[in-house]
Amino acid sequence: MAPGRTTLKHTRVYIDGYDMSGSSRALGPLVWTLDEQDLTCISDAVKGSLMGHATLGVGAINGVMDNTASSGMHVNFNASGVKRAVMLPIGIRAEPAQGDPVYMGEFEQQGYQYEAPYVNIQFALPSSSNATLLYDKPWGYLLHAKGEETAVNTAIGIDDNAASSALGGYMMYQVFSGDGTATIKVQDAATNLNGSFSDLSGGTSGSIDCTTPKYGIVAIGKTATVRRYLRWQIVLGTATTVTFALSFVRATY
Repeated sequence: MAPGRTTLKHTRVYIDGYDMSGSSRALGPLVWTLDEQDLTCISDAVKGSLMGHATLGVGAINGVMDNTASSGMHVNFNASGVKRAVMLPIGIRAEPAQGDPVYMGEFEQQGYQYEAPYVNIQFALPSSSNATLLYDKPWGYLLHAKGEETAVNTAIGIDDNAASSALGGYMMYQVFSGDGTATIKVQDAATNLNGSFSDLSGGTSGSIDCTTPKYGIVAIGKTATVRRYLRWQIVLGTATTVTFALSFVRATY
């Protein structure tokens, strides 16, 4: 992860286990707003409010017409009324890397439009799907940039919060290809050393068949402790290689 400003060309678009970056042209707005509940009373010297319900949504994803069976936007996403797992890693002046910000969640695809030569995938706003996770925060961090792995992870992780937390969180994985079964996990640690990391309770995909595109959102408990440092982990079953991306949202309120 590098600090600084960035541009759209370093953003990636992953939907339901498919990398749509090569077919996408624009996206957004990426919405995260909270209703303002006015609680001002007669004797209050100043107005006061509390934050209410959250509104989350990815707006729309604009792309080009492509009917390629394995990767085309038209073939895979010409639908409406379908829930989609959307992961949008934002690289900082380069391709997305471990530690870069990610906007992610499950959102309802509201429609699909074609105006030659472009297509437009529209998502409902607000989205209610994320409420099923008990979390209203869509911004997290990339633990594993899209890439191939053939063995367990022994590297250090990232510091996404500068401290431990006790409010849970959720992970999202996008599996693009593989040659068998594997389990993808989030691990945490109090110190950023390989030997200090252990599995985050509940932060696992379980065994999945990676020979076809797979995706999932896994929420851990709302009062679960998440230690300061985070990293990705993979346990190979019958697979010898898996190409995937993994991100995690740590709840902080």
